[in-house]
Amino acid sequence: MLPDRQRAALVLRFYEDLSEQRIAEVLGCRPGTVKSLVSRGLQALRGEMRGD
Repeated sequence: MLPDRQRAALVLRFYEDLSEQRIAEVLGCRPGTVKSLVSRGLQALRGEMRGD
C-alpha cells in the first residue's frame, strides 16, 4: 500500500491529468517534491506488480 501523499500525487497526475505545478499547489509542496512522490510511487507499484 502506498503512503497517502504518493497515492494522492499519482491520482492527481495520472487520473486527473494535472501538471506537476498544479499538483504542488494542491498538495502544498514544491514541484520537485511532486516529481519525487510520483517517481517513488511508480517504483513501489512496479515492485508490487513484480511481487518484490
